[in-house]
Amino acid sequence: MFEILNSYLFQHKSISIPGLGTIVMERVPANTDIGNKNFLPPLYHFRFDKYFDAPDKDFFSYLATEKNIPDYEAIKWYNEFSLELRNKIKLEEKVKWDDVGVLKKDYAGNIVFESVPGKFPFMEPVEAATVIRKDAQHLLRVGDSERTSGEMNEWLHPAEEVVKKQTWWIYAIALAAAAIIILLFHFSSKPMSPSSFGNQQQLETTR
Repeated sequence: MFEILNSYLFQHKSISIPGLGTIVMERVPANTDIGNKNFLPPLYHFRFDKYFDAPDKDFFSYLATEKNIPDYEAIKWYNEFSLELRNKIKLEEKVKWDDVGVLKKDYAGNIVFESVPGKFPFMEPVEAATVIRKDAQHLLRVGDSERTSGEMNEWLHPAEEVVKKQTWWIYAIALAAAAIIILLFHFSSKPMSPSSFGNQQQLETTR
């Protein structure tokens, strides 16, 4: 019996029980589990409204179709089911509604409802992995104009090649200055003469 009632409840999001109240299905949106790096699927839970207990006509038509009986017999059958459910709660103090919750008496004798946590069986948590695309481009608003992220990156952080082209002459000047210092030291340690330039080693020839 509960399978038929649950099918209606999941389709129409509520079901009324004469003399007891209405069970309302509420959806909990998808959420993130930061600790486990997961996206959690939507969940559902059930709320009990004891102030409304009158099923609508569509429910009895649905019940008559599912049980293959006339509408008036469906109304009679469901009212008897509801009476039996109320009596069972009074005697046993609680009744489990499969996949929905528990109807029971509280300390004052009132009928209350406890929902069981549920999830859609076809939805599972999804891993939330961060994907970094090095060359991905997206538009950025800069004042009244739009620029790509690549253009802004080049503007804020000039490429190393550009920096090297702009500073190569500094290294050239440093090398030239070092060479001049070496030459000056060489000539300052020896008297200046024509022999200071070139190789003065004598070679002997044989006749």
